[in-house]
Amino acid sequence: MEKLLNELSSECGSAYNVGSDIEINVEIPENLKRVSTLGLPSVAENDLFRHFTNLSRKNYALSTVFYPLGSCTMKYNPLINERIAKIKEFISIHPYQPSESIQGVLEVMYDLEKDLCEISGMDHFSLQPAAGAHGEFTGLLIIAKYFKSIKQKRTQIIVPDSAHGTNPASAALAGFEVVSLKSESDGGILPEKLKEILTPEVAAVMLTVPNTLGIFEKNILEIADMVHKNGSLLYYDGANLNAVMGITRPGDMGFDVMHINLHKTFSTPHGGGGPGAGPVGVKAFLEYFLPVPRIEKKKSKFVLNYKKHKSIGKIEAFFGNFQVLLRAYAYMKSLGGEGLKNVSQQAVLNANYMLSRFKGKIDIPAGNRCMHEFVLSPKSLLKNNLRTLDIAKRLLDYGYYAPTVYFPLTVEEAIMVEPTETESKETLDAFIDTVIKIIFEEMVQIPQKVKDAPVNTSVRRLNEIEAARKPILKWE
Repeated sequence: MEKLLNELSSECGSAYNVGSDIEINVEIPENLKRVSTLGLPSVAENDLFRHFTNLSRKNYALSTVFYPLGSCTMKYNPLINERIAKIKEFISIHPYQPSESIQGVLEVMYDLEKDLCEISGMDHFSLQPAAGAHGEFTGLLIIAKYFKSIKQKRTQIIVPDSAHGTNPASAALAGFEVVSLKSESDGGILPEKLKEILTPEVAAVMLTVPNTLGIFEKNILEIADMVHKNGSLLYYDGANLNAVMGITRPGDMGFDVMHINLHKTFSTPHGGGGPGAGPVGVKAFLEYFLPVPRIEKKKSKFVLNYKKHKSIGKIEAFFGNFQVLLRAYAYMKSLGGEGLKNVSQQAVLNANYMLSRFKGKIDIPAGNRCMHEFVLSPKSLLKNNLRTLDIAKRLLDYGYYAPTVYFPLTVEEAIMVEPTETESKETLDAFIDTVIKIIFEEMVQIPQKVKDAPVNTSVRRLNEIEAARKPILKWE
Protein backbone atom coordinates (compact mmCIF):
# COMPACT_ATOMS: atom_id res chain seq x y z
CA MET A 1 0.00 0.00 0.00
CA GLU A 2 1.30 3.46 -0.91
CA LYS A 3 2.38 5.51 2.09
CA LEU A 4 1.10 9.01 2.79
CA LEU A 5 3.48 11.92 2.22
CA ASN A 6 3.58 12.46 6.00
CA GLU A 7 4.91 8.89 6.35
CA LEU A 8 7.55 9.49 3.67
CA SER A 9 8.73 12.68 5.35
CA SER A 10 12.21 12.88 6.85
CA GLU A 11 14.52 15.64 8.07
CA CYS A 12 16.94 15.10 5.20
CA GLY A 13 14.27 14.91 2.50
CA SER A 14 13.84 17.90 0.23
CA ALA A 15 12.86 18.87 -3.28
CA TYR A 16 14.01 21.92 -5.23
CA ASN A 17 11.80 24.92 -4.56
CA VAL A 18 11.83 27.40 -7.41
CA GLY A 19 10.59 30.07 -5.03
CA SER A 20 13.58 29.74 -2.69
CA ASP A 21 15.80 31.82 -5.01
CA ILE A 22 13.33 34.67 -5.31
CA GLU A 23 13.66 37.62 -2.94
CA ILE A 24 10.40 39.24 -1.90
CA ASN A 25 11.04 42.79 -0.78
CA VAL A 26 7.96 43.23 1.35
CA GLU A 27 7.95 44.41 4.94
CA ILE A 28 5.77 42.03 6.96
CA PRO A 29 4.39 43.45 10.21
CA GLU A 30 5.55 41.52 13.26
CA ASN A 31 1.96 40.67 14.30
CA LEU A 32 1.37 38.98 10.94
CA LYS A 33 4.48 36.81 10.92
CA ARG A 34 4.01 33.09 11.44
CA VAL A 35 5.28 31.88 14.81
CA SER A 36 5.20 28.16 13.98
CA THR A 37 6.09 26.05 10.97
CA LEU A 38 3.48 24.82 8.50
CA GLY A 39 4.28 21.23 9.34
CA LEU A 40 4.51 20.26 5.69
CA PRO A 41 6.24 16.95 4.86
CA SER A 42 9.88 17.00 3.72
CA VAL A 43 10.22 14.49 0.89
CA ALA A 44 13.07 13.90 -1.55
CA GLU A 45 12.18 14.86 -5.10
CA ASN A 46 12.53 11.35 -6.54
CA ASP A 47 10.39 9.92 -3.74
CA LEU A 48 7.80 12.61 -4.34
CA PHE A 49 7.74 11.87 -8.07
CA ARG A 50 7.43 8.12 -7.49
CA HIS A 51 4.66 8.66 -4.93
CA PHE A 52 2.37 10.46 -7.35
CA THR A 53 3.28 8.20 -10.27
CA ASN A 54 2.38 5.13 -8.20
CA LEU A 55 -0.92 6.70 -7.16
CA SER A 56 -1.77 7.44 -10.79
CA ARG A 57 -1.23 3.77 -11.70
CA LYS A 58 -3.79 2.72 -9.11
CA ASN A 59 -6.48 4.89 -10.64
CA TYR A 60 -9.05 4.02 -13.29
CA ALA A 61 -8.99 6.56 -16.09
CA LEU A 62 -10.01 6.87 -19.72
CA SER A 63 -6.32 6.90 -20.60
CA THR A 64 -5.98 3.36 -19.26
CA VAL A 65 -9.33 1.50 -19.41
CA PHE A 66 -12.77 1.32 -21.04
CA TYR A 67 -15.20 3.43 -19.00
CA PRO A 68 -18.77 2.30 -19.88
CA LEU A 69 -20.40 4.43 -17.19
CA GLY A 70 -24.04 4.78 -18.23
CA SER A 71 -25.51 8.30 -18.18
CA CYS A 72 -22.06 9.86 -17.79
CA THR A 73 -20.67 9.93 -21.36
CA MET A 74 -17.11 9.14 -20.36
CA LYS A 75 -15.53 9.69 -23.76
CA TYR A 76 -11.90 10.07 -24.73
CA ASN A 77 -10.54 13.58 -24.16
CA PRO A 78 -8.29 14.64 -27.10
CA LEU A 79 -4.94 15.94 -25.88
CA ILE A 80 -5.18 18.95 -28.19
CA ASN A 81 -7.91 20.24 -25.87
CA GLU A 82 -5.47 20.09 -22.96
CA ARG A 83 -2.78 21.95 -24.88
CA ILE A 84 -5.18 24.75 -25.76
CA ALA A 85 -6.43 24.99 -22.17
CA LYS A 86 -2.81 25.49 -21.04
CA ILE A 87 -1.89 28.28 -23.47
CA LYS A 88 0.04 30.85 -21.47
CA GLU A 89 -2.13 33.78 -22.53
CA PHE A 90 -5.19 31.97 -21.17
CA ILE A 91 -3.81 30.76 -17.85
CA SER A 92 -1.92 33.94 -16.99
CA ILE A 93 -4.96 36.19 -16.75
CA HIS A 94 -6.81 37.26 -13.62
CA PRO A 95 -10.61 37.53 -13.36
CA TYR A 96 -10.35 40.99 -11.81
CA GLN A 97 -8.66 42.39 -14.91
CA PRO A 98 -10.67 45.05 -16.72
CA SER A 99 -12.64 43.71 -19.68
CA GLU A 100 -10.51 45.79 -22.06
CA SER A 101 -7.52 43.58 -21.23
CA ILE A 102 -9.28 40.22 -21.72
CA GLN A 103 -10.96 40.77 -25.07
CA GLY A 104 -9.69 37.46 -26.45
CA VAL A 105 -11.14 35.52 -23.53
CA LEU A 106 -14.48 37.27 -23.82
CA GLU A 107 -14.56 36.60 -27.56
CA VAL A 108 -14.02 32.87 -26.96
CA MET A 109 -16.85 32.73 -24.40
CA TYR A 110 -19.14 34.84 -26.58
CA ASP A 111 -18.45 32.57 -29.55
CA LEU A 112 -18.98 29.46 -27.41
CA GLU A 113 -22.40 30.76 -26.31
CA LYS A 114 -23.39 31.22 -29.97
CA ASP A 115 -22.20 27.72 -30.86
CA LEU A 116 -24.23 26.21 -28.01
CA CYS A 117 -27.29 28.11 -29.24
CA GLU A 118 -26.82 26.64 -32.72
CA ILE A 119 -26.37 23.08 -31.40
CA SER A 120 -29.30 23.23 -28.97
CA GLY A 121 -31.84 25.47 -30.68
CA MET A 122 -31.86 27.87 -27.73
CA ASP A 123 -31.60 31.66 -28.18
CA HIS A 124 -29.26 32.63 -25.33
CA PHE A 125 -26.77 30.94 -22.99
CA SER A 126 -24.93 31.61 -19.75
CA LEU A 127 -21.64 29.79 -19.20
CA GLN A 128 -21.49 30.39 -15.45
CA PRO A 129 -22.90 27.16 -13.92
CA ALA A 130 -20.11 24.87 -12.72
CA ALA A 131 -21.80 21.50 -13.27
CA GLY A 132 -24.94 19.79 -14.54
CA ALA A 133 -26.82 19.95 -11.23
CA HIS A 134 -25.71 23.57 -10.81
CA GLY A 135 -27.15 24.21 -14.28
CA GLU A 136 -30.43 22.58 -13.27
CA PHE A 137 -30.61 24.75 -10.17
CA THR A 138 -29.86 27.86 -12.23
CA GLY A 139 -32.52 26.96 -14.79
CA LEU A 140 -35.10 26.40 -12.07
CA LEU A 141 -34.27 29.75 -10.47
CA ILE A 142 -34.88 31.33 -13.88
CA ILE A 143 -38.24 29.55 -14.11
CA ALA A 144 -39.18 30.74 -10.61
CA LYS A 145 -38.18 34.34 -11.42
CA TYR A 146 -40.14 34.25 -14.68
CA PHE A 147 -43.40 33.25 -13.01
CA LYS A 148 -42.84 35.81 -10.28
CA SER A 149 -42.39 38.49 -12.95
CA ILE A 150 -45.76 37.65 -14.52
CA LYS A 151 -47.35 37.41 -11.07
CA GLN A 152 -48.22 33.72 -11.21
CA LYS A 153 -47.73 31.52 -8.17
CA ARG A 154 -46.66 28.10 -9.43
CA THR A 155 -45.13 25.83 -6.83
CA GLN A 156 -44.67 22.42 -8.47
CA ILE A 157 -42.17 20.74 -10.78
CA ILE A 158 -43.09 17.43 -12.44
CA VAL A 159 -40.22 14.95 -12.61
CA PRO A 160 -40.50 11.39 -14.08
CA ASP A 161 -39.45 8.53 -11.82
CA SER A 162 -36.76 7.60 -14.36
CA ALA A 163 -35.10 11.04 -14.17
CA HIS A 164 -31.59 11.76 -12.95
CA GLY A 165 -31.46 11.98 -9.19
CA THR A 166 -30.33 15.58 -9.33
CA ASN A 167 -33.59 16.69 -11.01
CA PRO A 168 -35.84 16.40 -7.94
CA ALA A 169 -33.02 17.56 -5.67
CA SER A 170 -32.46 20.72 -7.74
CA ALA A 171 -36.20 21.43 -7.87
CA ALA A 172 -36.52 21.08 -4.09
CA LEU A 173 -33.46 23.27 -3.51
CA ALA A 174 -35.01 25.95 -5.74
CA GLY A 175 -38.07 25.96 -3.48
CA PHE A 176 -40.47 23.86 -5.56
CA GLU A 177 -42.60 20.91 -4.58
CA VAL A 178 -41.61 17.82 -6.60
CA VAL A 179 -44.42 15.81 -8.22
CA SER A 180 -43.29 12.37 -9.42
CA LEU A 181 -44.62 11.00 -12.71
CA LYS A 182 -44.58 7.25 -13.26
CA SER A 183 -42.88 6.36 -16.54
CA GLU A 184 -43.55 3.40 -18.82
CA SER A 185 -41.35 0.30 -19.04
CA ASP A 186 -39.11 2.03 -21.60
CA GLY A 187 -38.81 5.17 -19.48
CA GLY A 188 -41.15 7.12 -21.75
CA ILE A 189 -44.03 9.37 -20.69
CA LEU A 190 -47.66 8.78 -21.59
CA PRO A 191 -49.39 12.11 -22.32
CA GLU A 192 -52.57 10.81 -20.66
CA LYS A 193 -50.74 10.22 -17.36
CA LEU A 194 -49.04 13.60 -17.56
CA LYS A 195 -52.40 15.29 -18.15
CA GLU A 196 -53.73 13.91 -14.86
CA ILE A 197 -51.17 15.88 -12.81
CA LEU A 198 -50.66 18.89 -15.09
CA THR A 199 -52.44 21.50 -12.98
CA PRO A 200 -52.19 25.33 -12.79
CA GLU A 201 -49.76 24.79 -9.89
CA VAL A 202 -47.13 23.28 -12.22
CA ALA A 203 -44.28 25.62 -13.15
CA ALA A 204 -42.33 23.16 -15.32
CA VAL A 205 -41.85 19.58 -16.42
CA MET A 206 -38.26 18.27 -16.38
CA LEU A 207 -37.39 15.69 -19.02
CA THR A 208 -34.29 13.97 -20.33
CA VAL A 209 -34.37 13.12 -24.04
CA PRO A 210 -33.29 10.41 -24.73
CA ASN A 211 -34.36 9.18 -21.31
CA THR A 212 -32.27 7.25 -18.82
CA LEU A 213 -33.06 3.93 -20.50
CA GLY A 214 -31.59 5.25 -23.73
CA ILE A 215 -34.95 5.63 -25.50
CA PHE A 216 -36.07 8.74 -27.39
CA GLU A 217 -39.28 10.31 -26.09
CA LYS A 218 -41.63 9.57 -29.00
CA ASN A 219 -44.41 11.77 -27.59
CA ILE A 220 -42.23 14.81 -27.03
CA LEU A 221 -44.06 17.20 -29.40
CA GLU A 222 -47.45 16.30 -27.91
CA ILE A 223 -46.04 16.65 -24.41
CA ALA A 224 -44.53 20.07 -25.21
CA ASP A 225 -47.87 21.25 -26.58
CA MET A 226 -49.72 20.05 -23.46
CA VAL A 227 -47.24 21.72 -21.13
CA HIS A 228 -47.36 25.06 -22.91
CA LYS A 229 -51.15 25.07 -23.12
CA ASN A 230 -51.10 24.67 -19.34
CA GLY A 231 -48.96 27.81 -19.11
CA SER A 232 -46.03 25.73 -17.81
CA LEU A 233 -42.46 25.53 -19.10
CA LEU A 234 -40.47 22.53 -20.35
CA TYR A 235 -36.98 21.87 -18.99
CA TYR A 236 -34.40 19.75 -20.85
CA ASP A 237 -31.77 17.86 -18.86
CA GLY A 238 -28.83 17.90 -21.29
CA ALA A 239 -26.96 14.93 -19.83
CA ASN A 240 -27.78 12.79 -22.87
CA LEU A 241 -27.15 15.37 -25.58
CA ASN A 242 -24.40 13.14 -26.98
CA ALA A 243 -27.14 11.08 -28.67
CA VAL A 244 -28.78 13.83 -30.74
CA MET A 245 -26.24 16.48 -31.78
CA GLY A 246 -26.76 17.54 -35.37
CA ILE A 247 -29.81 15.27 -35.62
CA THR A 248 -32.38 17.16 -33.58
CA ARG A 249 -32.35 20.06 -31.11
CA PRO A 250 -34.10 20.54 -27.76
CA GLY A 251 -35.22 24.01 -28.81
CA ASP A 252 -36.97 22.53 -31.83
CA MET A 253 -38.70 19.94 -29.65
CA GLY A 254 -40.37 22.68 -27.62
CA PHE A 255 -38.06 23.03 -24.60
CA ASP A 256 -37.80 26.46 -22.98
CA VAL A 257 -34.84 25.98 -20.63
CA MET A 258 -31.96 23.50 -20.63
CA HIS A 259 -28.47 22.85 -19.35
CA ILE A 260 -25.60 21.20 -21.19
CA ASN A 261 -22.96 19.10 -19.45
CA LEU A 262 -19.89 20.35 -21.31
CA HIS A 263 -17.73 17.92 -19.36
CA LYS A 264 -19.77 15.03 -20.83
CA THR A 265 -20.84 15.85 -24.38
CA PHE A 266 -17.94 18.10 -25.28
CA SER A 267 -15.07 16.01 -24.04
CA THR A 268 -13.47 17.52 -20.99
CA PRO A 269 -12.19 15.37 -18.11
CA HIS A 270 -14.60 14.91 -15.23
CA GLY A 271 -15.27 12.69 -12.27
CA GLY A 272 -14.47 12.83 -8.61
CA GLY A 273 -16.61 15.91 -8.13
CA GLY A 274 -15.21 18.14 -10.84
CA PRO A 275 -14.22 20.21 -12.60
CA GLY A 276 -17.25 20.65 -14.80
CA ALA A 277 -19.45 23.12 -16.59
CA GLY A 278 -23.22 23.21 -17.00
CA PRO A 279 -24.14 26.18 -19.22
CA VAL A 280 -27.82 27.12 -19.20
CA GLY A 281 -29.70 27.98 -22.36
CA VAL A 282 -33.08 29.67 -22.65
CA LYS A 283 -35.56 30.82 -25.23
CA ALA A 284 -35.66 34.55 -26.01
CA PHE A 285 -38.46 35.43 -23.55
CA LEU A 286 -36.33 34.19 -20.64
CA GLU A 287 -33.06 35.91 -21.59
CA TYR A 288 -33.61 38.75 -19.10
CA PHE A 289 -33.36 36.33 -16.16
CA LEU A 290 -29.98 34.75 -17.03
CA PRO A 291 -27.15 35.23 -14.49
CA VAL A 292 -24.96 38.32 -14.64
CA PRO A 293 -22.64 39.37 -16.03
CA ARG A 294 -23.78 38.88 -19.62
CA ILE A 295 -21.13 38.98 -22.33
CA GLU A 296 -22.22 41.44 -24.99
CA LYS A 297 -20.66 42.69 -28.19
CA LYS A 298 -20.84 46.43 -28.82
CA LYS A 299 -19.40 47.29 -32.23
CA SER A 300 -16.01 45.54 -32.18
CA LYS A 301 -15.66 45.41 -28.39
CA PHE A 302 -16.79 42.81 -25.86
CA VAL A 303 -18.18 44.03 -22.55
CA LEU A 304 -19.52 42.51 -19.33
CA ASN A 305 -23.00 43.79 -18.55
CA TYR A 306 -24.00 43.56 -14.88
CA LYS A 307 -27.00 45.86 -15.29
CA LYS A 308 -29.76 43.30 -15.84
CA HIS A 309 -32.38 44.17 -13.24
CA LYS A 310 -34.48 41.03 -13.92
CA SER A 311 -31.49 38.67 -13.61
CA ILE A 312 -31.39 35.96 -10.95
CA GLY A 313 -27.99 37.43 -10.07
CA LYS A 314 -24.58 35.81 -9.89
CA ILE A 315 -24.48 32.07 -9.37
CA GLU A 316 -20.74 31.33 -9.74
CA ALA A 317 -17.52 33.11 -8.90
CA PHE A 318 -16.37 35.23 -11.81
CA PHE A 319 -17.39 33.72 -15.20
CA GLY A 320 -17.47 29.93 -14.66
CA ASN A 321 -14.82 27.23 -15.05
CA PHE A 322 -12.96 28.88 -17.90
CA GLN A 323 -10.51 26.07 -18.71
CA VAL A 324 -13.36 23.57 -18.97
CA LEU A 325 -15.07 25.99 -21.34
CA LEU A 326 -11.84 26.22 -23.36
CA ARG A 327 -11.63 22.47 -23.76
CA ALA A 328 -15.21 22.29 -24.98
CA TYR A 329 -14.59 25.19 -27.38
CA ALA A 330 -11.54 23.45 -28.85
CA TYR A 331 -13.49 20.20 -29.21
CA MET A 332 -16.35 21.90 -31.08
CA LYS A 333 -14.11 23.87 -33.39
CA SER A 334 -11.94 20.87 -34.25
CA LEU A 335 -14.96 18.74 -35.22
CA GLY A 336 -17.32 21.30 -36.72
CA GLY A 337 -21.03 20.75 -37.31
CA GLU A 338 -20.73 17.58 -39.39
CA GLY A 339 -18.17 16.16 -36.97
CA LEU A 340 -20.48 16.64 -34.00
CA LYS A 341 -23.30 14.96 -35.90
CA ASN A 342 -20.99 12.04 -36.63
CA VAL A 343 -20.18 11.83 -32.91
CA SER A 344 -23.84 11.21 -32.09
CA GLN A 345 -24.31 8.78 -34.98
CA GLN A 346 -21.29 6.74 -33.92
CA ALA A 347 -22.34 6.78 -30.25
CA VAL A 348 -25.79 5.44 -31.20
CA LEU A 349 -24.24 2.83 -33.52
CA ASN A 350 -21.85 1.58 -30.81
CA ALA A 351 -24.63 1.29 -28.23
CA ASN A 352 -26.94 -0.58 -30.60
CA TYR A 353 -24.15 -2.95 -31.63
CA MET A 354 -23.52 -3.85 -28.00
CA LEU A 355 -27.24 -4.22 -27.33
CA SER A 356 -27.63 -6.58 -30.30
CA ARG A 357 -24.91 -8.84 -28.90
CA PHE A 358 -26.60 -9.00 -25.48
CA LYS A 359 -30.00 -9.66 -27.05
CA GLY A 360 -31.30 -13.14 -26.25
CA LYS A 361 -28.75 -13.60 -23.45
CA ILE A 362 -29.63 -10.94 -20.84
CA ASP A 363 -33.02 -9.29 -20.33
CA ILE A 364 -33.40 -5.88 -21.99
CA PRO A 365 -36.22 -3.98 -20.22
CA ALA A 366 -36.63 -1.22 -22.81
CA GLY A 367 -36.69 -3.24 -26.04
CA ASN A 368 -34.15 -4.09 -28.70
CA ARG A 369 -33.26 -0.60 -29.92
CA CYS A 370 -31.65 2.30 -28.10
CA MET A 371 -29.98 5.63 -28.61
CA HIS A 372 -26.55 6.20 -27.02
CA GLU A 373 -26.95 3.93 -23.97
CA PHE A 374 -28.96 0.95 -22.81
CA VAL A 375 -30.01 -0.90 -19.67
CA LEU A 376 -29.68 -4.63 -18.96
CA SER A 377 -31.30 -6.59 -16.14
CA PRO A 378 -29.59 -9.88 -15.24
CA LYS A 379 -32.12 -10.47 -12.43
CA SER A 380 -33.44 -13.75 -13.88
CA LEU A 381 -29.86 -15.06 -14.26
CA LEU A 382 -28.59 -14.34 -10.75
CA LYS A 383 -27.68 -17.46 -8.77
CA ASN A 384 -25.77 -18.48 -5.64
CA ASN A 385 -26.86 -15.36 -3.74
CA LEU A 386 -25.09 -13.11 -6.26
CA ARG A 387 -26.25 -9.67 -7.39
CA THR A 388 -25.56 -7.08 -10.07
CA LEU A 389 -23.10 -5.40 -7.71
CA ASP A 390 -20.96 -8.56 -7.75
CA ILE A 391 -20.85 -8.52 -11.55
CA ALA A 392 -19.72 -4.91 -11.50
CA LYS A 393 -17.00 -5.61 -8.92
CA ARG A 394 -15.76 -8.63 -10.87
CA LEU A 395 -15.36 -6.47 -14.00
CA LEU A 396 -12.69 -4.51 -12.09
CA ASP A 397 -10.56 -7.67 -12.01
CA TYR A 398 -10.60 -7.70 -15.81
CA GLY A 399 -9.41 -4.11 -16.02
CA TYR A 400 -12.72 -2.42 -16.79
CA TYR A 401 -14.32 0.41 -14.92
CA ALA A 402 -17.69 -0.92 -13.81
CA PRO A 403 -20.79 0.37 -15.60
CA THR A 404 -23.53 2.20 -13.71
CA VAL A 405 -25.61 -0.23 -11.61
CA TYR A 406 -29.03 0.02 -9.94
CA PHE A 407 -29.95 3.03 -12.08
CA PRO A 408 -32.51 3.90 -13.23
CA LEU A 409 -34.40 2.87 -10.10
CA THR A 410 -37.31 1.65 -12.21
CA VAL A 411 -35.31 -1.41 -13.37
CA GLU A 412 -34.42 -4.14 -10.87
CA GLU A 413 -30.74 -5.15 -10.78
CA ALA A 414 -30.02 -2.65 -13.56
CA ILE A 415 -26.75 -2.45 -15.48
CA MET A 416 -26.52 0.77 -17.48
CA VAL A 417 -23.95 0.88 -20.29
CA GLU A 418 -22.84 3.83 -22.41
CA PRO A 419 -19.92 3.03 -24.74
CA THR A 420 -19.64 6.53 -26.34
CA GLU A 421 -18.37 7.04 -29.87
CA THR A 422 -14.67 6.80 -29.11
CA GLU A 423 -14.38 3.06 -28.47
CA SER A 424 -13.41 0.51 -31.11
CA LYS A 425 -15.34 -2.63 -32.02
CA GLU A 426 -12.52 -4.72 -30.52
CA THR A 427 -12.90 -2.95 -27.16
CA LEU A 428 -16.68 -3.36 -27.21
CA ASP A 429 -16.46 -7.06 -28.11
CA ALA A 430 -13.94 -7.76 -25.35
CA PHE A 431 -16.15 -6.07 -22.76
CA ILE A 432 -19.27 -7.92 -23.94
CA ASP A 433 -17.45 -11.26 -23.86
CA THR A 434 -16.25 -10.56 -20.32
CA VAL A 435 -19.75 -9.71 -19.04
CA ILE A 436 -21.14 -12.89 -20.61
CA LYS A 437 -18.29 -14.95 -19.15
CA ILE A 438 -18.91 -13.60 -15.63
CA ILE A 439 -22.67 -14.20 -15.74
CA PHE A 440 -22.81 -17.54 -17.53
CA GLU A 441 -19.56 -19.19 -16.39
CA GLU A 442 -18.06 -17.65 -13.27
CA MET A 443 -21.30 -17.10 -11.37
CA VAL A 444 -21.96 -20.83 -11.79
CA GLN A 445 -18.45 -22.30 -11.50
CA ILE A 446 -16.68 -19.95 -9.06
CA PRO A 447 -19.47 -18.00 -7.31
CA GLN A 448 -17.41 -17.26 -4.20
CA LYS A 449 -14.68 -15.60 -6.24
CA VAL A 450 -17.28 -13.37 -7.87
CA LYS A 451 -18.75 -12.62 -4.44
CA ASP A 452 -15.30 -11.64 -3.17
CA ALA A 453 -14.42 -9.53 -6.19
CA PRO A 454 -12.38 -7.56 -6.86
CA VAL A 455 -9.46 -9.81 -5.98
CA ASN A 456 -6.75 -8.46 -8.31
CA THR A 457 -6.96 -4.77 -7.47
CA SER A 458 -4.80 -2.84 -5.01
CA VAL A 459 -7.84 -2.30 -2.80
CA ARG A 460 -10.36 -5.04 -2.14
CA ARG A 461 -14.11 -4.54 -1.84
CA LEU A 462 -14.98 -1.87 0.67
CA ASN A 463 -17.84 -1.73 3.11
CA GLU A 464 -19.74 0.91 1.17
CA ILE A 465 -22.25 1.65 3.94
CA GLU A 466 -19.52 2.20 6.53
CA ALA A 467 -17.55 4.37 4.08
CA ALA A 468 -20.59 6.61 3.68
CA ARG A 469 -21.56 6.67 7.36
CA LYS A 470 -18.08 6.86 8.88
CA PRO A 471 -15.80 8.61 6.37
CA ILE A 472 -12.18 9.26 7.31
CA LEU A 473 -11.80 12.96 6.49
CA LYS A 474 -8.32 13.64 7.78
CA TRP A 475 -5.02 11.90 8.47
CA GLU A 476 -3.74 11.95 12.01
